[in-house]
Amino acid sequence: MSDDTTPRLRRGWTTGACATAATKAALMRLWGGAFVREVGIVLPKGETPVFPLALAEAGAGWARVGITKDAGDDPDVTHGALIVVSVRPSDGGIVFQAGEGVGTVTKPGLPIGVGEPAINPVPRQMMTDVVEEMAAHYGQRPDVVIEVSVPRGAEIALKTWNPRLGITGGLSILGTTGVVRPFSCAAWIASIHRGIDVARAAGLTHVAGCTGATSEATVQALYALPDHAMLDMGDFAGGMLKYLVKHPIGRVTIGGGIGKITKLAQGAVDLHSARSQVDFAGLAAMVGDPRVAEANTALEAYEIAGPMMAQKVADQALAQVQARFGAAGIAYDIIIIDRKGTIIARAGA
Repeated sequence: MSDDTTPRLRRGWTTGACATAATKAALMRLWGGAFVREVGIVLPKGETPVFPLALAEAGAGWARVGITKDAGDDPDVTHGALIVVSVRPSDGGIVFQAGEGVGTVTKPGLPIGVGEPAINPVPRQMMTDVVEEMAAHYGQRPDVVIEVSVPRGAEIALKTWNPRLGITGGLSILGTTGVVRPFSCAAWIASIHRGIDVARAAGLTHVAGCTGATSEATVQALYALPDHAMLDMGDFAGGMLKYLVKHPIGRVTIGGGIGKITKLAQGAVDLHSARSQVDFAGLAAMVGDPRVAEANTALEAYEIAGPMMAQKVADQALAQVQARFGAAGIAYDIIIIDRKGTIIARAGA
C-alpha cells in the first residue's frame, strides 16, 4: 500500500529539452518575425512541457533564445543554468556548433565523434525535428546553424565526469527522454520495491530490471512482458536484487548498456557514475586484450575488443548476480544492448 504522506518529488527537464525549446522559439523569431513568451515542445515519449523564455535577442539574420534549466527535485549540477541557442542560416542542412560553455569531444568511445560539439544524439534529433517542423510551417528551407551555449558551462563541467571523458571546454547537452527524474535513492528504491510487490501480487513469474529506457524497451519487446513486469531499476541493481531475494519471483532479466553491465560484472550494484567506475585494467585482464586498459569508456573498450568482450561481460555479470543473489532460487539472465537497442550479448535463462 502506498504511503500518501511521502512527498512526491518534482521531475525536471534535460539540457537537451531546454535546447530544443530554445531552438524552436529562436526559429519562430527568425522565420516568423516575433518572439513568444513561452514555447512548448513534444518530447520523445509524448510529454508536452512549456518553457518560458529567459533570454530573447535578435538581429539581421539571427535570433537567440535562452531557457533556464529546471531539474525539478534532482540535485543536478546544471539546475538553474541558462541554455542558450542561436540560429542563423547555413550553407546547407543543419549544422551544430558548440558555443561558450558547451564542450567538444576529444576522445573516442562516446556517441558523438571526436571534434564534434558535445550534443548527444537524441537532443540533436529533437532539434532537427523542430527545425523541420518550423521550416514546413513557415515555408523555409531547413538550412540552419544551431549554436548551443551555456554561460558558466566550463566551470559547471568541472563538477561532472566530462574532463575525464575527454569532453573539453564545457558541458554536454544530454537526455534520451527529455525528462529529469528526481534522484532520491530512498524514493527510487522504494518504488522498485513497490513494483516487485505489484508483480508478485499479480502472479507474474518473470520480471525485468533495466538501466534505462532503451534497454527496457528492448527487453520488454523481446519477452513480450507487460508493463507491470518492468521494474524501474535504473542504477539501483542492488536495491532491486536484495529485495527480490526476500520476495522472490521465478525469473529476473537484467538489461542495460555495456557500461552499466560492465560495472555489474565487476561487482558493483550501484551503477551510478558518481559511485562506481569501470576498472579498465581489470576489464583488459578479463578479455585478454591489453589495449582495453587504455580505453576511455566501456563503449570504446567494446569497439577495441569486439563482441567477445560483450559476451564475457554478460557471463561475468550473471556469475556475480548468481553468487550474491542466487540463494532464493531465482533464474537470472543478462541482456546487453548497444545504443540503438540491438542485443549484443546474452547470458543465463
